[in-house]
Amino acid sequence: MNGPLAVPPLSAAGYGVIKHQEIKRDSRKMAREKINYSCNQCGVLSPKWAGQCTDCGAWNSMSEVVSGKVSSHPRFTNYAGEKSGTQIERLSEIVCTDETRIPTGLNELDRVLGGGLVAGSVTLIGGDPGIGKSTLLLQSLTVLSSRLPTLYVTGEESKQQVSMRASRLGLPGDDLQLLTETSIERMLTIAGKEKPGVMAVDSIQTIYTDVLQSAPGSVGQVRESAAQLVRFAKQTNTSLFLVGHVTKEGTLAGPRVLEHMVDTVLYFEGDPSSRYRVIRATKNRFGAVNELGVFIMTEKGLREVSNPSAIFLSRHDEPVPGSVILVTWEGSRPMLVEVQALVDESHVSNPKRVTLGLEQNRLSMLLAVLHRHGGIAMYDQDVFANVVGGIKVSETASDLPVLLAILSSFRNRNLPQDLVCFGEVGLAGEIRPVPNGLERLKEAAKHGFRKAIVPAANVGNKEKIDGLEIIPVHRLSEAIDSL
Repeated sequence: MNGPLAVPPLSAAGYGVIKHQEIKRDSRKMAREKINYSCNQCGVLSPKWAGQCTDCGAWNSMSEVVSGKVSSHPRFTNYAGEKSGTQIERLSEIVCTDETRIPTGLNELDRVLGGGLVAGSVTLIGGDPGIGKSTLLLQSLTVLSSRLPTLYVTGEESKQQVSMRASRLGLPGDDLQLLTETSIERMLTIAGKEKPGVMAVDSIQTIYTDVLQSAPGSVGQVRESAAQLVRFAKQTNTSLFLVGHVTKEGTLAGPRVLEHMVDTVLYFEGDPSSRYRVIRATKNRFGAVNELGVFIMTEKGLREVSNPSAIFLSRHDEPVPGSVILVTWEGSRPMLVEVQALVDESHVSNPKRVTLGLEQNRLSMLLAVLHRHGGIAMYDQDVFANVVGGIKVSETASDLPVLLAILSSFRNRNLPQDLVCFGEVGLAGEIRPVPNGLERLKEAAKHGFRKAIVPAANVGNKEKIDGLEIIPVHRLSEAIDSL
């Protein structure tokens, strides 16, 4: 037919495009039949999406969930090729083997992980953009690649970008395998053939599964993709790293269940514009929680700091008011940090209470205790408290140093430069003991401090420390009088 309405014959490429579109429509139809919507707040299921949950009334809480046949879902694939089925066993009959730790090549990272990587473990790393998550993984995997197979999967960067970073940092890339992929099904198919010992996915928010129709990064996609990755790691004994984005509040983006599914959760702390980087473990099934690792960002990547107290102590040329040294306990080691306070007359009806690295509500409580049991009122003063170096101190041992720094700034009197202190302050004005008091005092003496104000219960009849004068106090008034 040669008329004006004649349709030219399709080429092989055109026929392939039409056939691909038909298959895609059929797959979408099959996937649509398996999709329900679940409320993140109450868990109710709905056959269609709605802006507001009809059961609990929560807004924008409906996310996709898979409700098709279990056997057809890709996340139930047995990647290890073993026979499916579970059996009941008695706890005493289970044979426990010693954990074989895999050193990452960075001692500070091994400390946070509890001694190194465990086979089959899943570690989630979160932090602000540009703080060094990808740099840390690239450094670790290049070291690990010389001992066992490793696979670095990137969904945010191209292979050329990763190669340029490795060249800039001077890292060897002869043994590290690199994959650029965002589909979880294709990624796990390739990983199942390669059988890596360590695998990193950067980042989980860019990965998607073909079963769901929502965009990558949504609650349903993150949950389902992470579930398949965790199952793959457990079945194949692959040590898995996952990089997660954070929200503006500083928490990991995505569903809260993501942190429950993994074995270890690490947070990068610190200002991206600063040189110092701090990694804190908030969850660890194979080691201590709240362990801390300190790094310095250099031109050649992250360099570990073996003695963090030395970099967080700013030795002033002369004594200054409002500064005192706190001996805090991070994970399994003591660390000395400087606590600073500034008290200034307020010109507004509601004085400011600002904290950096400390809990703001606790500062208000401590000022009330200082007024009631110390006789010093701050109701007409602006109070600012800061922990030098961007460290976040969450333990109650910072109560006494904060109050002494505030009092020093308020009276404009210097505290001795060789003074350290720690202790919890109760509402009744008592100074309560804190854990590991003797180890804290030994750390202070090692750095040359000669005087310590500590809770009396932390001293008792324990051994004396050479060169350190220990002043035990029972109440806040005694600590003030000792100065």
